[in-house]
Amino acid sequence: MDNLQSLTYFAPEWGLIATVVVVLLVDLIRNRRDDRQVGTWFVAGLIVTALLLLGNTPDHTLSLFRDAVAWDPFSHFFKEIVLLSSLFVAVVVLNSRELDGYPLGEFYMLLGIMILGMFWMVTSIDLLMAYLAIEIVSLTSFVLAGYLKRSRRSNESALKYVIYGAFSSGLMLFGFSYLFGLTGTTKFHAVAAALRNLDPSAYGAVVVASILILAGFGYKISAVPFHFWTPDVYEGAPTAVTAYLSVAPKAAGFALIIRFFHDVLAVPTGEGLAWSSIGNLPWPQLLAILSVVTMTLGNLVALRQTSVKRMLAYSSIAHAGYMLMALPVLSQDGVFAILLYLVMYLLMNLGAFFVVIVVENRIASEQFEDYRGLGWKMPYLGVLMTLFMFSLTGLPPTAGFIGKFYLFAAVIKAGSAYYWLALVGVINSVISLYYYLRVVKMMYLKGDPQETLEGAGRFYRSVLTLLALPTLLLGLYWAPVAEWVRQSLLLFKP
Repeated sequence: MDNLQSLTYFAPEWGLIATVVVVLLVDLIRNRRDDRQVGTWFVAGLIVTALLLLGNTPDHTLSLFRDAVAWDPFSHFFKEIVLLSSLFVAVVVLNSRELDGYPLGEFYMLLGIMILGMFWMVTSIDLLMAYLAIEIVSLTSFVLAGYLKRSRRSNESALKYVIYGAFSSGLMLFGFSYLFGLTGTTKFHAVAAALRNLDPSAYGAVVVASILILAGFGYKISAVPFHFWTPDVYEGAPTAVTAYLSVAPKAAGFALIIRFFHDVLAVPTGEGLAWSSIGNLPWPQLLAILSVVTMTLGNLVALRQTSVKRMLAYSSIAHAGYMLMALPVLSQDGVFAILLYLVMYLLMNLGAFFVVIVVENRIASEQFEDYRGLGWKMPYLGVLMTLFMFSLTGLPPTAGFIGKFYLFAAVIKAGSAYYWLALVGVINSVISLYYYLRVVKMMYLKGDPQETLEGAGRFYRSVLTLLALPTLLLGLYWAPVAEWVRQSLLLFKP
């Protein structure tokens, strides 16, 4: 489809662009003492974008802008995930004290541009488009991570983020150049067609290209060994930004990984999303090893943390490993499990980070020791944090348990060759139980009952309840989400 025709399918993106422009204008003409006005306009713009997205739901697949972008239910699902997490974070930033004294206009503009970049990431079916989308997300992430410019820790996190981001981006671009050199095209499906006809003697170059590209993708989802930026950036960035980085870019990264490996390095087998590796290249085994190393290192290092925020950073690394576990099985069940887990992960991880924000607002600390007795002092907050910790562990009856159940089921269903991968996942889940319950232990077993109780504030109670209710209820009845995910398992095919 040519460019002019493609614009008619770009309504949500137009909504985002209009939101950024409106925020810019409002920021220029508003009273400098009223930052909330900018945030209100931004949230209103996201709501309009969400309505445009719901009105633009695809029931078939198309390629837009001369086969550079896909319009399909798969990308639509990830746009909804990105937009939902963005709405939560945008609203919370309005009420967070951490950004007091810093201009919110620029913050929301950067956030809007980042959302647009993620929209393009999840729809990219062209190597150059994928690279440009990743760079848009990365550059805005660098600035948001270092937004507390008067904080040395925040400046350090942004600098490390830039260094690791530039290195991984260079590796990925080098891998893309290998594929272009081998095939003479940048379109995903054209690259796949050329690879199927490639002389087997060139498969070594394809393996090298796959590893280099995986370095760029692995950086976006915090997979080992491309994770080194994660703990320092998550610790130094504003907590609302940390919560956002742990969910939205990770979801967009998984969308791009699934689409790239499915469209470029695989051959469809049977119906649905079942596929096999082109030329029996070993990338499924590579992804399996990457999954094991990622979840194991994330969990083991999380055991040693003294900061709840830093512990959640290593936890997010481990969860990337869990989701990677379902990718090498090369089945529709595996992709279904990843998408379902992302929905559950959004709820429980944002909830945990928002509790950290409330505690930081009250006691200006994120250390484990400062959570001592919190469950008695702030009972509602303690109950919700306990729920989020149980769900992140994967204990029933929570959404996290259902997510992990489908992940392990997809791996086991793939056959005995993957039983070892499921076993490693179960062992890592047991390990994670220790550091998640350590938070609960500090809140209830290390403190004394308090005569004076504190509340979390009406706003935070409302937001946390909106996240806690589905975290619990989806552990009991998850059919609507499963159906939503099942309808999203349709990718563009030429």
